[in-house]
Amino acid sequence: MSNKILFKGGKVVTDSGAFKADVAVTDEKITAVATAIKPSPDMQVIDCRGKLILPGAIDAHTHLAMPFGGTISTDDYETGTRSAACGGTTTVFDFAMQDFDETFPDTVKRRDALASVQATVDYSFHLAVKDVKGKLLYTMEDAVKMGVPSFKVFMVYDFGVTDGVFYEVLDHSKRIGALLGVHAENNELVNYFTNKFVSEKKMDPWYHYMSRPEKVEGEADVRAINLAKAAGAPLYIVHLADKQGVDAVTAARDEGFPIFAETCPQYLYFTSDVYKRPDARNFVCSPPMKGKESQNAIWDAIARGDISTVATDHCPFLQKEKDWGKKDFRLIPNGCAGVENMYPYMLSEANKGRLSFSKVVELCSTNVAKIFGLSYCKGAIEAGRDADIVVYDPKKRFTVTNKAMHGATDHTIWEGAELKGYPEQTWSRGRLVFKDGKFLGKKGEGKFIACKPIHLKTPDLNNI
Repeated sequence: MSNKILFKGGKVVTDSGAFKADVAVTDEKITAVATAIKPSPDMQVIDCRGKLILPGAIDAHTHLAMPFGGTISTDDYETGTRSAACGGTTTVFDFAMQDFDETFPDTVKRRDALASVQATVDYSFHLAVKDVKGKLLYTMEDAVKMGVPSFKVFMVYDFGVTDGVFYEVLDHSKRIGALLGVHAENNELVNYFTNKFVSEKKMDPWYHYMSRPEKVEGEADVRAINLAKAAGAPLYIVHLADKQGVDAVTAARDEGFPIFAETCPQYLYFTSDVYKRPDARNFVCSPPMKGKESQNAIWDAIARGDISTVATDHCPFLQKEKDWGKKDFRLIPNGCAGVENMYPYMLSEANKGRLSFSKVVELCSTNVAKIFGLSYCKGAIEAGRDADIVVYDPKKRFTVTNKAMHGATDHTIWEGAELKGYPEQTWSRGRLVFKDGKFLGKKGEGKFIACKPIHLKTPDLNNI
């Protein structure tokens, strides 16, 4: 017997507008969006009067159960996706980190073995590139055929790529329908500044920011864009946080190059002043939060469409692990929780008038689906798409506390943030997974979502 649901009396929000409509769902799919749909006797009716009906968010950047800094990120696929669901995110992309000498399909299989039994909402992967020697580069195409057409290189850390390898992967990606993302920071400058401050015995968390200031990220952004332009390949810059990088993205897009940028809520809400706080270590992530000028530049780029997506870089660690670096910033595991906060924060900013609800849907759902090959099933409230639906109450007031969150982390950088409006319900493929502050989903009910090959030729996403 089919499971039929009718979301009635609400306002549907798309990336291009909002309108009063009812939304009908049968089993896992949206079947109709129209005014005044008459419920059949076998339909469950959800009263959405005074509420917004939104597509579930898609977080394009998470690190679940990821080894880093001598430990493992706190949230695994179960707790991370549980937290996502409770913030209105119904699909997460996790970065599957390739091991040395490992083919890319084997990386997918290794991580999917964990995700398939733990995830509570749907998931996909990006593949983080460590090793392309020999024939390993050519196994990228096998991963694309498996439904994982997005990859990422790092310009930092001990596994970061050289410019030559970066170019080689860019050149190959455009041939196989893949999109390459990049963590852009200048590794040599990071090392230089780190060594300088350590020699001067300047080692509190403020110097995490000072060792990775605006110019460290900005130089790498410019270099990454130039390499993509030289290779004639599209590029996706993850967690963009600096004005120089924003300006370079804008210039490249104005020239018609398929350059796409993602930013994160922490860069929109916090500035580098957090590294002067007593709890500064909790805010340590890479790239770090920057100054007000960069923050303003990011908001301006969102307004004009030069930042395409908002994601979280969700990579939390326990307080005791963050405390390792109270007196030595090098020992602080890099990363913060955010997957439960992204959609509520961005929607709150829309509710306060800083941007439109449609722009939030574009940034947090529709554009993500377009860029990464998920538009056939995710990213919009329309017939034929998965019934990933968020019922949002614009009148609800919510103050973020770690106690109210649903992940495995024992603190949140968002503690005390006051939000105007909050998700009331989250539905994942027609399953109610969150309602009125309570998680209702089940471990293992999320499924892997295969992405279609990616062929981005221009920065215009309107025709995808």
